[in-house]
Amino acid sequence: MKIGLDIMGGDFAPKATVLGAIAACNSFSAGQRLVLVGDKEQAINLLRENNFSPDHFDFVHTTEVIGMGEHPTKAIVQKPDSSISVGFKLLKEGGIDAFCSAGNSGAMLVGAMFSVKAITGVLRPAITSVMPKLTKGLGILVDVGANADCKPEYLLQFGVLGSLFAQYVYNIENPKVGLINIGEEEEKGNILSLAAHELMKKTTLFNFIGNVEGRDTFSETADVIVCDGFTGNIILKFAESFYAVSRQKGMKDEFFDKFNYEQYGGSPILGVNAPVVVGHGISTPEAIKNMVLLSKNMVESSLVDKIKLAFQ
Repeated sequence: MKIGLDIMGGDFAPKATVLGAIAACNSFSAGQRLVLVGDKEQAINLLRENNFSPDHFDFVHTTEVIGMGEHPTKAIVQKPDSSISVGFKLLKEGGIDAFCSAGNSGAMLVGAMFSVKAITGVLRPAITSVMPKLTKGLGILVDVGANADCKPEYLLQFGVLGSLFAQYVYNIENPKVGLINIGEEEEKGNILSLAAHELMKKTTLFNFIGNVEGRDTFSETADVIVCDGFTGNIILKFAESFYAVSRQKGMKDEFFDKFNYEQYGGSPILGVNAPVVVGHGISTPEAIKNMVLLSKNMVESSLVDKIKLAFQ
């Protein structure tokens, strides 16, 4: 198994990414390698500064970097030797089994669609995020930004993707799937949620429990919450603020600590033909480590193969 890591992606790259790679490497077993994609000289210098042998890694040298503010499609086309572009080339050709980056999230989504492409039958790949539960465990929110405008059938498929991810990566048995809405009743909601609910209640592809409200996000009501990417991104950004606010107020609380993005590493792009994980732009070494380990878990769980089977 080979996991590709873009060491040039993120606000604190390459230092944070290389340090995160060192931490992740310690969790790898025989036959598992981390491939560092980016400026090889900078990476080796950082490894030696931290007394860690470069022999632990494979390297693919690149000369370009896609900036966080660059237009995703233009950057992918105009910078073929960027760490993101080269990473996806490796993924497409089978040189690596998964690819992860804390760089330009739009470029990661475009790169995934242009290279490994969507799984046959998947109308729109989706980005997921973890939501901690008040009591124990965690839930999955999908979509959180890949698709701002959705059709009902997209939301149905997001339920399939989220359910499989929860089951095989986070070992949640028979995940309960809810549709975000302004009320629990079937007749509540806008045109999209009404139509999506009608599709979901008839499906046998996952365990649909009906509509859920915003207050259910952190409860045991649902294991997977489905929404369009516009709504999901707002929920995600609002939830992420809890940890920062608690720190600013000098609060130390076990539940609010669970909102620290570093613990979860990144957000997978589900529905494409290989494991792809997007990290937070401000990722620290701890976040990078967990992003790599999440990518590794996705490979080990054969999640992509299970999604392909579901969409046959």
